[in-house]
Amino acid sequence: MPSTSTHNKQPNPLSLFEFWPRWLFYTPVVAYWILLGLRYRDVTLPTAANPRITTGGLCGEKKSDLLNMAGPYAKQWIAPYATFTTGANDLELALQAMHSKGLVFPVVVKPDIGCNGTGVKLVHSHSALADVCATFPRNIDLVVQKLITWPHEAGIFYIRQPDEPAGLLTSLTYKDIPFLIGNGRDTVLDLLKKDARTSKVLHIYTPRLQHCLHTIPAQGKKLDLVFAGNHCKGAVFRNGTPDITPELTRQIDLIMQDIPDFYFGRIDLKFHSTEDLARGENFEIIEINGVGAEAIHIWDSRTTLREAYATQFHHYRESYRIGAKNKAAGWKPTNLWHGLRLWGEQKKLLASYPLND
Repeated sequence: MPSTSTHNKQPNPLSLFEFWPRWLFYTPVVAYWILLGLRYRDVTLPTAANPRITTGGLCGEKKSDLLNMAGPYAKQWIAPYATFTTGANDLELALQAMHSKGLVFPVVVKPDIGCNGTGVKLVHSHSALADVCATFPRNIDLVVQKLITWPHEAGIFYIRQPDEPAGLLTSLTYKDIPFLIGNGRDTVLDLLKKDARTSKVLHIYTPRLQHCLHTIPAQGKKLDLVFAGNHCKGAVFRNGTPDITPELTRQIDLIMQDIPDFYFGRIDLKFHSTEDLARGENFEIIEINGVGAEAIHIWDSRTTLREAYATQFHHYRESYRIGAKNKAAGWKPTNLWHGLRLWGEQKKLLASYPLND
């Protein structure tokens, strides 16, 4: 039988709103943001929540800019990475970047400005690296990062008020990579159609599986359906918030306080086991996202619409509170029109990236 996750055993493998059009789900969120902006008399106030990052991490920021601010303690927990700019000699530049940080194949290549896993590629060789670089536009920055081999992935949301000594973890989400198991009879497409979850969202999986849709996997052969751990790209999210421990909270807080003036965002990481993660041990950070990040446990299929909006509203209230405190301390929020311009530029960039792995 094909398998993507334990969600297959549930009568409803998708939540009511899990794959609604973005405009439909986010309209109440945008309305709430505007109401908060009217209350605080500044609709861009959350961009001051992480004042050293472009727009606070709402849009247009470079992943590497935030990671580059990490102090010596925080750097120990971040997977090694380097950046380079696409141009006429992509491969040489990419290899130089890898050499500068001691990176060896396989590596992960991704755009420095991006979101939702767009353009994330797993690269195994020199020739594949050259091919991947060629699929990106010219003169944009790419990140090449160590492939973390820990078997599990999670997103953890962190909030610290500027006037408080310690931060809190408000969300923990496990990211499961869905997979199929071959039976020696059915094609990949047939297996997708027979699966309780993937059959409902074929449009997510079929584009990146075009090369093998009509092949027949051998009996027992496992086929991962996606590499990037992003919900909108096909990963399956499970709410692990009840698993947050004081030890994990303490460890994440120590790391995040070694990044200057970072107060609000999500840490995406890979880890060895849930037991290790609970102890705050054996994990590596892939990237850190600012104000534009979500508490992604809302995409667990068991989450109700009411719970999802309550979570969204709570986090945006906190971003406004933090922004207001930082503004009072002298930090300036992003100008509205400048922010809109950066959002437009990011949207164009995302549309130009290749399909993620």
